[in-house]
Amino acid sequence: MRRVATGLLVLMAIIFVIARSFEERVSGLDFVTAFAEAAMVGALADWFAVTALFRHPLGIPIPHTAIIPTNKDRIADSMARFLRSNFLTPAVVARRMRAMNVARAAGDYLTAPPPEAGPGVRAGATELLAQALESLDPQRLGDHVRHGLAAQLERLEVSPLLGQMLSAAIADKRHLPLLESIVRWAGRTLEANESLVRTMIHDRANALLRFTGLDERLANSVLDGLYRLLAEMLVDPDHPLRTKVEEGLEKLAHDLVHDPETRARVEGMKQEMIGNPAVAGWWQGVWERLRGSLIEAARNPDSQLGGQFAGALQELGDALRSDVRLQSQVNRFARRSAVGITGRYGDQIVRLVSETVKRWDATTITQRVEGAVGRDLQFIRINGTLVGGLVGLTIHAVDVWVL
Repeated sequence: MRRVATGLLVLMAIIFVIARSFEERVSGLDFVTAFAEAAMVGALADWFAVTALFRHPLGIPIPHTAIIPTNKDRIADSMARFLRSNFLTPAVVARRMRAMNVARAAGDYLTAPPPEAGPGVRAGATELLAQALESLDPQRLGDHVRHGLAAQLERLEVSPLLGQMLSAAIADKRHLPLLESIVRWAGRTLEANESLVRTMIHDRANALLRFTGLDERLANSVLDGLYRLLAEMLVDPDHPLRTKVEEGLEKLAHDLVHDPETRARVEGMKQEMIGNPAVAGWWQGVWERLRGSLIEAARNPDSQLGGQFAGALQELGDALRSDVRLQSQVNRFARRSAVGITGRYGDQIVRLVSETVKRWDATTITQRVEGAVGRDLQFIRINGTLVGGLVGLTIHAVDVWVL
């Protein structure tokens, strides 16, 4: 557009020279000369005006030229004040947000993404989850979570809770499968270590017993007795030893709730566990495995997590589209959040605009502003050329025909 405007000025100069040369010999060329002469004046005047906005014309430091580079700091402050006063005010933001249905728009986007988004909306959401998990410092985040759990455990007295859980389990007979599992485990352990028991009895028997072979009979008797005891405990719900175990569990449940000494011991064990470095290391390993599993599942389109996440987004979109009450709540939250952000951070936002413009050098701000509006500015030069020519033609016509 700059070349077009300049070319038009050159064209007017050529027309002026030709018309001026032949106007005495050709009737009516004086009107062409007047048009071309005035058009050149208009073109040069508007070229000067447009150029003076961004730089010194012909490099001459004429006062009040290079207006934008010279006054960029003042322009930046004016832009910031304009934005703050006319856009970033709670009233303007609230009025604008009140006319918008943010929840419905979000629901439409989640339910039926635009064609240009393709299937990437849900994939992008899962990728965002994966990137968020990757960007978090695993050591620091693990420590934060561990400290948070530790703080909650320190405020929680676990002894009464354990006692109540144990009492409820005993009352509902839910402890019996555990007790029977312990008895079976004891039987399997005894069977697996039978040779060790025999060796212990043999080593502790005196020489006479070993000489007579009574140590082997003694070992058989001990093992048979233990097997019989475990079997009876397993099949007889009223076995005395089993009853003793249940009485001990009931007493433990009672002491966990009512006995200060027992509660203090449990509390001490809890504190030792919380402060144990081995527990911290164990938790760090658990968290790292959990984080790695979540990242892998989020990036695997065939994983259950990916499908669940996509389904959750679909359900959320449907709810936002159809539930009027949910829309009202979401829109109210969005409006209050936007108004609150504007009220609290509006000055910082416009200060960002002002400071960014101030950091630009003269060349940068000239290029950006001229690149944004330069095409229209060149039309000013073109219009100035044509309007100037028409004005000159009109003046010459008045001079010839009226005066």
